[in-house]
Parts: sequence; structure tokens; C-alpha cells
Amino acid sequence: MTHLIRRATADDAAALAELAAVTFPLACPPESRPEDIDAHLANTLSEASFRGYLADPDVTVFVIDAGGELRGYSLLVDRRTQDAEVAAALGGGRSVELSKCYVHPDHHGIGAAAELMHASVAAAEGMGAAGLWLGVNSQNARAIRFYEKSGFRKVGTKSFTLGVTVEHDFVMERPIAP
Repeated sequence: MTHLIRRATADDAAALAELAAVTFPLACPPESRPEDIDAHLANTLSEASFRGYLADPDVTVFVIDAGGELRGYSLLVDRRTQDAEVAAALGGGRSVELSKCYVHPDHHGIGAAAELMHASVAAAEGMGAAGLWLGVNSQNARAIRFYEKSGFRKVGTKSFTLGVTVEHDFVMERPIAP
């Protein structure tokens, strides 16, 4: 099945926030506090946050558009990381961050995530990046398997603060073919 993958526009901000409210909690460890998840959604994945991402020239957002309904999204950040743990883990050359990559659970298992990943890798290649990196919760086995299948490998660890809890993430990176 082929999905319509397109660049998001400012008109997608509200729908992206709604989608994030469904998908982000699925990536959190089971013991995550609901109030911490809600705070993260409000501070990082709100409509206003997405408007900011979409206005940022260093950020590219792709969406899976299923007849006008958003069923997935990825967010790439084309700037050097400020996280010392990540910088130490990454290989040589410029690496773009795959900051977010989420698919609605109704679209799991039908190839949508792979198509979204392909578009994200192609975009990073178009930016001239040598690699693509991401952080994934160390307990999110499903996502880790998907990323490994997509050519990523674990290169380090980093901390991620979710509310009052410090989570432990793997840093994963994949080369971009020249």
C-alpha cells in the first residue's frame, strides 16, 4: 500500500497536535506518569509548538495524509546538536536529527512507517547530511526493531526528561548513502 507522504504546512498544525496526543504516549514507558505525558504534549507537541516547527527554516515536517486525515509524521532538524551526550556518540560528518517519527496505531503494520522513514532519509540526503540520528526510549522495543530494520544502529545513550522523570534513551544513527 502506498501512502501520500507530503511536507506539512502551517494548516496542519492543529491536526499534528491531535495526532501527537495519540502517538506520543505509545512511545513512553508504561510507568510514565500521565501528568508528565500531558505536560510534554502541552510544552512540546501543542498546536503552537507545531506552528513554531513549521516556521523554522531548519525543520522539515512530513506527514502521512490519508484522505485529509493525518496518520503519521516525522520531524527532521538540520542543525548541530547541543546535547553533549549525543555529540559524543555521533560519527563523523554532519548528521540530521530525526526528532520525531510517529504513526497512528491504525496504520501500524501496513508499511506506512517505512514509507515515512524513506521520505525522511531522502530529505536528509537532500540536505547533504552524512547521517541521520535519533533518540529512542531504551524500553521501546518495537521502535528499536523498526529503526534497526531501517538501517540505524545504537551508537550511544542520552537522557530525556519527561516531567519529573529522567528517561534513558538510545542514540541511534544511520549513514546516508552518498
